Amino acid sequence: MVTRRDIGKIGIAAGIAGTALTARQAAAADAAQTAVDAAKQFSGQTISIVWEAGLQALDPLNFSGPKWKELTGIDVKVVEVATAEMFTKIMQDYKSGAGAYDALNVIPAWMPDLANAGALEVLDPFVDKYGFREELQKIAPTYRDNQMMVDGKIYGLPDDGDVFVMYYRKDIFEDAAVKEAFKAKTGKDLAVPTTWADFDVTGAALSEILKDKNMYGAGFFRQPPYTMFMFQERFRNEGGKFFDAETMKATINSDIGVKVLTEMREENKWMPPGVEQWGFVENLAAFLQGQTAMTISWPPYGRWAAGYGTDQEVLSWVPKSTIAGKVGYAMPPGGHPQLAAGFCLSVASGSKNKEAAYLFIQWLNSEAVSLERVQLPYALRDPFRDSHFTSPDYLAKWPDAKDYLKALQDGANNGLLDLSLLQTDKYEEVLRQMISKLWAGEDPKAIADAAAAEWDAITEKIGVDKQKAVYASWASKSGAYPKM
Repeated sequence: MVTRRDIGKIGIAAGIAGTALTARQAAAADAAQTAVDAAKQFSGQTISIVWEAGLQALDPLNFSGPKWKELTGIDVKVVEVATAEMFTKIMQDYKSGAGAYDALNVIPAWMPDLANAGALEVLDPFVDKYGFREELQKIAPTYRDNQMMVDGKIYGLPDDGDVFVMYYRKDIFEDAAVKEAFKAKTGKDLAVPTTWADFDVTGAALSEILKDKNMYGAGFFRQPPYTMFMFQERFRNEGGKFFDAETMKATINSDIGVKVLTEMREENKWMPPGVEQWGFVENLAAFLQGQTAMTISWPPYGRWAAGYGTDQEVLSWVPKSTIAGKVGYAMPPGGHPQLAAGFCLSVASGSKNKEAAYLFIQWLNSEAVSLERVQLPYALRDPFRDSHFTSPDYLAKWPDAKDYLKALQDGANNGLLDLSLLQTDKYEEVLRQMISKLWAGEDPKAIADAAAAEWDAITEKIGVDKQKAVYASWASKSGAYPKM
């Protein structure tokens, strides 16, 4: 699977100085200090941790890894792996018995597959031994209650608050002339859209009104790996269900599914030319350079639009923001954003250093250390603990940081999980192909019918009853479907 984080092609300079923990935070870091004290018995050992290649890996390479070595004497070997290869490499290491990995980064949607295969260590004994259960309760509920367990057992510590946020130009939406023109054109007052029907009207009208400024009402990343997440979100916000819970027949080809696909393609007509080819970086550039009035993306857009951290060498590829101070933050239309991808910290069941690996991830995930990590502008870890959203340090990073963090917290409270099944990657590949066919101009109904048939074939091959049980468990979670 490819996500917005697959930007390893961008040159990344090494040698960023890690941020030191403040004395105030260290004093409050009970779980962190417990992990450090216990880990000293393993001083001189080396543990490996699988981490996403690119900017993400600068966290353990330049901040947390060196700090852990300083505190405990344990070396951390960072194994950088492209996101699209992480699941396969983790599974291969487990099946081969090589034991090359100790700690892991796991996308939550993969967890049932990895846990059922036996590749992940059950963490409950370590959590209880080192008194971490109370601090786990302080993780934002959507992440804590939906991304930590399989069959009632802890396999991962939610460690990344990935969530889609709508970004919009406050100056455009507050401009008196634009509001007057919008009212004359639509008969409605200009407002940030809260439904997809309103989004289409608002975006199309703004594209007409702003054309003299070479601006468009909105732009999105549209490459299939990204749009797959946006389809999942929008389909459910409109009332769709992925499967019939009784038969396990796919229902993505329902009237709702066809409607969503049709509307997504129609929107492209008033978005910038070539938007169908846009990825994470192209969409970011258009928004930061003032070419679009609205967009939806992960949290880094909000930081970078404000100029936070973009003066660092490793972020030199981020276009200079021309819109700092002009950006508002809101939930995407429908009000229930996708918790797209994200990461949990786990321990490989084949590790020869399980306890040392666990202590490292407890330290990483602890309240005090994680607060430092989510503020690293280059590392792409996003707030996921209640205290992250209310941190005085974070709230002071830029003038509108309070609005940004509120939007992330709203997203955490209302977010939707990625679909998580046995062999999720196979179902996701069908969705990616469906989006490619949509942009190529094929009929939305035919596309959706073909995708549903492929999903049914995958389910049959895995075993209907087996997959039905996994789906029922996933669908019972609070973040699976919005409360309509």
